[in-house]
Amino acid sequence: MFYLTIDILGTIAFAISGVLVAMEKRLDFFGIFIIAFVTAAGGGTLRDLLIGHTPVAWMQNSIYMVTIALAVILSILLQHKLSYLRTSLFLFDTIGIGLYTLVGIEKGLSAGLLPVMCIALGTITACFGGVLRDILCNEIPVIFRREIYATACILGGIGYFLLRQSPLTDEYAYLAAISLVITIRLLAVRFKIALPNIYRKGPNA
Repeated sequence: MFYLTIDILGTIAFAISGVLVAMEKRLDFFGIFIIAFVTAAGGGTLRDLLIGHTPVAWMQNSIYMVTIALAVILSILLQHKLSYLRTSLFLFDTIGIGLYTLVGIEKGLSAGLLPVMCIALGTITACFGGVLRDILCNEIPVIFRREIYATACILGGIGYFLLRQSPLTDEYAYLAAISLVITIRLLAVRFKIALPNIYRKGPNA
C-alpha cells in the first residue's frame, strides 16, 4: 500500500505537469488528456517493458487511468489557481521525478536487478514521460539540456542504496531519497547549477 500510494502521487504530479504544458500550447481537451497520459504513464510503460512486466501497470490496474483523468479535469477546473504556469510546471515536474525515481528503483529491486540497473530503471521511469511530453509539444526535452534533471534522479538513487545500509527502515530511506531528488533539483535551479557546457561560445572563443 505504501509503494502504491507513492506511485499514485507521482502519477498525479506528472499528469498535472502534462496538463500545464498542454494548456500552455493551447491544445483541446483530448490533446490535454493525451499529453497528461504520456507524461504520467510513459516512463512506467517503458520500465515495465524493459523488465518484461506485461501487461504494463496502467493496463492491469484502472486506478492509474482514473487518477490521470481526475487530475486532468481538476487541473482544468482549477487552472486559475495554476496561473503561474512555468512555476507550477517546475514544481509538479520536480515532485514527479522524485517520486517516480524511487518507484522505478523499487520495481528494479522486485525484479532482482543490481543496484546500478535499479538506478538506471528509476531514472528512466522518472524522465521518459517528460521526454515524450516535450517531444509531442515541440520542445527540447529538459533531460537533454544542461539542467540538473536526470542527474538528480541518479544521485537520489545512489543516496537510497546508501540509506538502506543505515539503521533507517526501508520506508524512511525511501522517503528520504525522494526528498533528496527533489532537493537537488530545487537547489540546482535556485543557484543555477548546471552540467558543464561542452560548446564554444563563439567561433573565436
